[in-house]
Amino acid sequence: MSEVMPVDLPLDDETKKELTRGERQGEKSPWRKARRKLTNPWASVASIVIALLWTIPTFGLLISSFRPEQQIKSTGWWTFFTNPEVTIDNYVQVLQAGNAQLTMAGAFVNSIAITIPATIVPLTIACFAAYAFSWIDFKGRDALFIFIFALQIVPIQMALIPLLSSFSRGLNVAGLQITGPLDVSGGYAQVWIAHSMFALPLAIYLLHNFMSQIPADIIEAARVDGASRGQIFYRVVLPLTMPAIASVAIFQFLWVWNDLLVALIFADGPVAPITKLLAEITGTRGNEWQLLTAGAFVAIIVPLIVFFSLQRYFVRGLLAGSTKG
Repeated sequence: MSEVMPVDLPLDDETKKELTRGERQGEKSPWRKARRKLTNPWASVASIVIALLWTIPTFGLLISSFRPEQQIKSTGWWTFFTNPEVTIDNYVQVLQAGNAQLTMAGAFVNSIAITIPATIVPLTIACFAAYAFSWIDFKGRDALFIFIFALQIVPIQMALIPLLSSFSRGLNVAGLQITGPLDVSGGYAQVWIAHSMFALPLAIYLLHNFMSQIPADIIEAARVDGASRGQIFYRVVLPLTMPAIASVAIFQFLWVWNDLLVALIFADGPVAPITKLLAEITGTRGNEWQLLTAGAFVAIIVPLIVFFSLQRYFVRGLLAGSTKG
């Protein structure tokens, strides 16, 4: 069979003008402008310099974690290169640290038990709320969204005492008194609730910005095909929103994992996370602070795994809703 060669059809002047106009509009779009600025050689140099400046303290902390206690307390970490001396005593002491109620291994498990639900629960609620604010028209939608957005300016410290008082008395939901696991004497439930409440305003705001940028034609096409709101949410919106969901999940996971303030108030005794135990092993006067160098790297193992596993979604999620076109 003879091969059919493509033929370039001549274009009239009007068509050429339309194509030229479209190319110019594309060049002026905010997305293309942002991409040109971010790919500028000077922007790359600035990013490398910032990355180096950000990495130097972490590198010094890593070196200090393998230095003897006396050298850590008497000299700077950069002296390691002139007088190198390596030991793993700091890591051994950190892994063996603990108290009568909890060990470092138990605190590590507690951090996982606290962080995973405290990330999944608010993220799930935020997805439903963001979808409702974006694509469901109901009375008072805008006012309610502004109220939720305004909750971000409320300092966490202002809510700690009311929450502590509520957990101490127990919660009354629809006439049902809930006590037991919500008692501040022990349990994970109060920590999950506290972290979920603090995370919801920002999570809803970020996911709403992403979901609202989904083309309306896609939603209308799904409705014409007979899809219900639930099917549109699960089969259309969620897959398209995955970069933003991953970014919010990273932020929430890191915030909960590294949290100390909420842990000091609501996670006591056998349910304390690793951050609280690390603060305790330094001693009442901070005389064992050299253990923090090794403890810091023990604590960041899981966050590093989470970040590098989801990093391909991270940048796309950060740009969610920031540009159009």
